[in-house]
Amino acid sequence: MPLRAVLWDIDDTLFDYASADRIGMQRHFAAEGLPHGYESAEHALARWQELTRLHWGRFAAGHSTFEEQRRDRIRDFLGADVPDAGADDWFARHVAHYEAAWALFPDAVPVLDALADGYRHAVLSNASIRNQDRKLRVLGVRDRFEAVLCAAELGVAKPAPEAFHAACDALALPPHEVAYIGDEPDIDARGAVAAGLTGIWLDRRGAGGHPELVSVSGLAQLPDLLAGNTRFGAPGTFG
Repeated sequence: MPLRAVLWDIDDTLFDYASADRIGMQRHFAAEGLPHGYESAEHALARWQELTRLHWGRFAAGHSTFEEQRRDRIRDFLGADVPDAGADDWFARHVAHYEAAWALFPDAVPVLDALADGYRHAVLSNASIRNQDRKLRVLGVRDRFEAVLCAAELGVAKPAPEAFHAACDALALPPHEVAYIGDEPDIDARGAVAAGLTGIWLDRRGAGGHPELVSVSGLAQLPDLLAGNTRFGAPGTFG
């Protein structure tokens, strides 16, 4: 059976999350001062990114709620027992700078245009619908997707098969008729394959090291890949 839909990751796939996070945090430090214990903005940013991965992992494993992972991340980052309201206020001030730096990758809209007529489209994200739906609307692409599903509301996160299957159910399509593309080789591409979808790894940085996965180095390669072989042949880098 041919592929009938493309399921998308958002952050660092369509949306340049890494740049927005870096710029937003740098502006946050400039406005509020560098937190105690950090030698430089680069040192603080590296720690913030480390804690983001740690606490998102705990959330994905079901060990914390979406709000708890965010507050715990801030407490670890500041090295202080900040009350919930204080953590929420700190994060809100950070978000103002972060959102000001929001941008799609240059290849995002062209590929959505190129695939608009041939495939149905939806989103599956390891975040919250409140954040991701608003992000897509601000960036002007929410109407490109039939459905937006997020881990915080599903109660299960990628790479769990249940997350991918929930997105397929929202499209009323079996997994083998859906392709998933995202920037994480294990969480996105490998998780999709394990759930019965066609998984595609977006390796923008050319990291390599996963020859067993189908990969592209940019979204511009996706239309030809899908058109050339809907079920794909041997895994490898396309382009």
